[in-house]
Amino acid sequence: MTKKERLKFILQLIDEREIGTQEELTAALNAEGLNVSQATVSRDINELALIKTVGMSKKTRYSKPVTSVSDIPQNLIDIYKHVTESVVAANNLIVIKTISGNANSVAMVIDKLHIPGILGTVAGDDTLLIIAKTNSDAEKIVKTLKNV
Repeated sequence: MTKKERLKFILQLIDEREIGTQEELTAALNAEGLNVSQATVSRDINELALIKTVGMSKKTRYSKPVTSVSDIPQNLIDIYKHVTESVVAANNLIVIKTISGNANSVAMVIDKLHIPGILGTVAGDDTLLIIAKTNSDAEKIVKTLKNV
């Protein structure tokens, strides 16, 4: 199996299973007949830019990095849409009001979107502050967030 095929296989494995450590991934690959070391798996994880997320069983797992809205699980998009009450810009600051206790969830979705122009997010209980680079970036971000 070539390296390219192995990398593709790793992506398939982490989509199908909740694999949270290099050791688990190494064991899964070896169980599938690939003879790989933990060092090889470590390099593959870095090359694929895998990230750690929380899986269904509440433990961390490897995931592909998110590059667009379509890469974010639909349940997270649904949560964002359901709990977001308002999105308002004031100069380069954007304030998002959410249902109580949901600002962190909304911030997580926004951070996963990697929207250009966002310098950072700060979440409280029901309010999220987004700091944009410029006033015009803030306007673009608001439009993007209202269309998620």
